[in-house]
Amino acid sequence: MTTDQSLAPAIRVRGVEKSFKDLHVLRGVDLDVAAGTIVALLGSNGAGKTTLVRILATLLRADAGTAVVHGADVATSPGDVRRSISLTGQFAAVDEVLTGRENLELVARLRHLDDPRAVADALLDRFSLTEAGDRRAGTYSGGMRRRLDIAMSLAGDPPVIVLDEPTTGLDPQARNEVWQTIRELAAGGTTVLLTTQHLEEAEQLADRIAILHRGTIIQDGTLAELQRLLPPATVEYVEKQPSLEDVFLALVGDTGESAPRPDETAGDAQGAPAREESR
Repeated sequence: MTTDQSLAPAIRVRGVEKSFKDLHVLRGVDLDVAAGTIVALLGSNGAGKTTLVRILATLLRADAGTAVVHGADVATSPGDVRRSISLTGQFAAVDEVLTGRENLELVARLRHLDDPRAVADALLDRFSLTEAGDRRAGTYSGGMRRRLDIAMSLAGDPPVIVLDEPTTGLDPQARNEVWQTIRELAAGGTTVLLTTQHLEEAEQLADRIAILHRGTIIQDGTLAELQRLLPPATVEYVEKQPSLEDVFLALVGDTGESAPRPDETAGDAQGAPAREESR
């Protein structure tokens, strides 16, 4: 890898557009994801998150614009992109009849890796699933099943992983297990693009947050940078920093589109009392 390649973003999207007949889903998306970081792509239902993910994974072709993953163009070098990226969808894609080990060995064989048994053993250990490795995946808890799903995505050590709403349907304990797994991925140098509707998830995990609304990225920055877009709310001697939910709703506005429910987020921006902290 040349110096220029090593400094380039792991994912670079420029002017990507996609329509389905008369429905314009993406209207010129620009996005950079630096290598070894976690970037959260935040948006309401229908904002275009999954469409963009499918384009990056070469499952859809963009109508316009360019997207490059790990130095390879998704349109002109899809094979190179597929070798460097792994996609984990909203629901775990494990075979519940097979054991955890058999699921991992199957993926290793499909990717033509040497010694699938050793690959499975290493991944079971990495994701704290060794003791459950010879149990059918159908007996796993939600968090274990999702960890197995992510482990399957990492067979062959892809440098880029895309997680499309990875905690959908999980209880809080399972969600926290997945969050810890994602942190460990980034700490090990894997680039993570995370799509989510859950604002707390973005707050907890992301190095940078991009807000996708009506087919475009309307803001992109660190949590602190986004919070500075709104003044801190003050009441006498009480100061409250704006949450990511405050920023998101102020930027998107009340459009009538489906937005994350307050009970799925870090706080209720529309009526819940602010947490008070003394100065």
